[in-house]
Amino acid sequence: MKPYLDLCNHVLTLGKQKMDRTGTGTLSVFGYQMRYDLEDGFPLLTTKKVHLKSIIHELLWFIKGDTNIKYLVDHDVKIWNDWPYKAYQSHKDYQGESMLEFVEKIKQDDKFARLHGDLGPVYGAQWRNFNGVDQLQFILDEIKQNPHSRRMILSAWNPSEIKDMALPPCHTLIQFYVENGEISLQLYQRSADIFLGVPFNIASYALLLLMVAQVTNLKPKTFVHTLGDAHIYLNHIEQVKLQLQRTPKNRPIMWINPEVKSLFDFKFEDFKLENYNPDPAIKGSVSV
Repeated sequence: MKPYLDLCNHVLTLGKQKMDRTGTGTLSVFGYQMRYDLEDGFPLLTTKKVHLKSIIHELLWFIKGDTNIKYLVDHDVKIWNDWPYKAYQSHKDYQGESMLEFVEKIKQDDKFARLHGDLGPVYGAQWRNFNGVDQLQFILDEIKQNPHSRRMILSAWNPSEIKDMALPPCHTLIQFYVENGEISLQLYQRSADIFLGVPFNIASYALLLLMVAQVTNLKPKTFVHTLGDAHIYLNHIEQVKLQLQRTPKNRPIMWINPEVKSLFDFKFEDFKLENYNPDPAIKGSVSV
């Protein structure tokens, strides 16, 4: 995963200190691009262990068009819990519950989950119903019917609904590209949390590319990752430096159940990561 480590070095060396919405502060650069050839293996970091279970369940959640954290917490995925919990703390129903108590209520009480677990029209809503358009289905149809199209684009950025989202989308736009039986994907990410978020984003969209390639009978080629505001939070600098002291290993291999023929039929059990031998995980706080 040299492209990722090169990004870390680039921001540590050239990044400018900049205050941010969360009040944490960052080292930031504007405009950066990485490329991952999927023939070299699945681009999951080996310089720290990355929680693949969360990545797979989140992606399946997006594809379903779901926007409520109940599906995620039911599968012990915690990555979206901070935002609805923060909103709940300002609600009249809040009785001093801890995060763990809040999550348990989401799991056990469907009414509570409907009221306090929904994030508004975030990714899944836009992917499957952007002002009435199922963008995922459009792309799948276009790949099959008009593979040379330059309009195979999916946007999560819907200006009219940003105000209703718990968190405006950071990974905002993707485009597919087909040539000679191979398919590539480019992601534009407006805001990139390099230590916590970007490793998830790389793996998530590389996995989406593998899934789309399978159901359209194409060979997955390149994942291109373009970043807008690429930043390291000031409370993550030591963690990033620790990663840079580690030697990256060979990329693992992602096995996908070849029997699945529809993007909407994938289940968690249809994925298996092979030959993943990462260094230990490194903890870092989420800035909300």
